[in-house]
Amino acid sequence: MTRTQASFPAVYELVRMVPAGQVASYGMIASLLPGVTPRMVGYAMAGVPVGSDIPWQRIINSGGRISPRPGSDRQHERLTAEGISFSASGRIKWAEARWQGPDDGWLDVRGMEMMDYLDIRAGWPR
Repeated sequence: MTRTQASFPAVYELVRMVPAGQVASYGMIASLLPGVTPRMVGYAMAGVPVGSDIPWQRIINSGGRISPRPGSDRQHERLTAEGISFSASGRIKWAEARWQGPDDGWLDVRGMEMMDYLDIRAGWPR
């Protein structure tokens, strides 16, 4: 198992917290996990087991778009079915659909201070 694959369970745990009707970026997820990069989150999303409960479709790029790749049409369909709207250019409005982050319990278990978390969130897409 590679270091990247070792991070998949932590990535999946966070992705499961993104509710229907909201999206997060690869970078948002990565910013909450030490040693994890947005690319690693992308690898985790590509590796989601078929039939799992991981809502992979809710993770998009920081530009507010679905990254072009096989399966992107299916991702767009799923997000639209969840109430996510896209502009004519294919972007979402972060202010309307951005995930607000994990709950306090997740932060507490990881020993993340609220001010550190707020600093991280300040770097998230707007």
